[in-house]
Amino acid sequence: MFSVQVTQETRGVVFALRGELDFDSMVQLHEAGDQELARGQGAGPVVADCSALSFCDSSGIGALLRLLQQLTAQERVLRLAAVPDTVARLFSLTGLDQVFTVYADANQALGGKTDERDVVTAGTDGPAQLIGRRNT
Repeated sequence: MFSVQVTQETRGVVFALRGELDFDSMVQLHEAGDQELARGQGAGPVVADCSALSFCDSSGIGALLRLLQQLTAQERVLRLAAVPDTVARLFSLTGLDQVFTVYADANQALGGKTDERDVVTAGTDGPAQLIGRRNT
């Protein structure tokens, strides 16, 4: 079972992803993304909080990439937060760790402070390389 809970925060929007993001459930992410995109230029980033994501297959990755592309077209940012190790490994194997910017948690992703991220980047929201979780 999969669900998306959308919360408007003062610093951005959080999509809390829960369960298995796959072919059968990706439509829920599409719908949440379409609703956010229809709102137009929002303030702050859109954060996909993956802390309760138990599984993600290629269809789920495709849904995240679609959302990234749509937000980019509106000059908005998609950030991922609390990506489980199994999904992070999939990102690494597919090269998507060079596409998504990953943060330790949703709060840090909303703030976007470089020193609090789990990534090394060339720019604030540019391509990222996942290097693992910090132990701080």
